Amino acid sequence: MIRPLGAKFITSSPSIKEAPSFVTSEVVFLGRSNVGKSSLINTLVNQKNLAKSSSTPGKTQLINFFEAEFCEQKDEQEEKDRFKLILVDLPGFGYAKVAKSKHDEWRKNLDEFLKFRSDIRLFIHLIDARHFDLDIDVNVDAYLKSFLRADQKILNLYTKSDKLNQSQKSAVMKFDPSGILVSTLNKSGIEKAREAIINNALGR
Repeated sequence: MIRPLGAKFITSSPSIKEAPSFVTSEVVFLGRSNVGKSSLINTLVNQKNLAKSSSTPGKTQLINFFEAEFCEQKDEQEEKDRFKLILVDLPGFGYAKVAKSKHDEWRKNLDEFLKFRSDIRLFIHLIDARHFDLDIDVNVDAYLKSFLRADQKILNLYTKSDKLNQSQKSAVMKFDPSGILVSTLNKSGIEKAREAIINNALGR
């Protein structure tokens, strides 16, 4: 199993030009506003208030960097390997109460970051499991695939799965068999998500 050992906030940046460089693989979290991005990051690293969410959709437009450490262990006594990753929390896309010029600037900054940030190894696309086939999410998936490098992967995590019944969960998995249903409320799918993140980010 993968166990979180700790995490800390490093810095925030408005664009790739101001973003620091790391020697560690980066995992990018992106998704629509209010999809539960901050809650999921906090749950994955087992900290309550590491990533903070905004009550206003689209208000927070900085790229936030966190350093997280995990270990892989077979049982409670044996600790096998330790891994460090940089978790990158992107601003939620979608609705935002800003002028079009500012919105275009944000889009340009995020586009440059996603396409040209060399240390990104994994894109985690968070999708609300209750609305799993919205055009905006289908388009984001196609957008990521349009510039995906050979050393990069995409992982779709379907949030708020605790609000679905079994037939609704089956519909999501039929739509995307490689996706993972997760819930920060009852913690279902979290361990599976951690393992997938480590394996994909480290190219295992």
